[in-house]
Amino acid sequence: MTTRDMLKEALQLDPAQRFALAEEILHSLDKPDPAIDAIWIEEAERRLTAFRAGKVKGIPAEDVLGTR
Repeated sequence: MTTRDMLKEALQLDPAQRFALAEEILHSLDKPDPAIDAIWIEEAERRLTAFRAGKVKGIPAEDVLGTR
């Protein structure tokens, strides 16, 4: 079965089934890497420590997202 054949069959599913299939496919691509997770945890802790010590200021979400 080719990719095109699979797509043709998938498009015949009802929307909820297509969504579930797409979600499963996307989740299969997201493999956690413990080494990268550890680096991000260290960075988050470093940033939180700096924020609590007053070394950096927070930026309001409205400014970051441009919703003002």
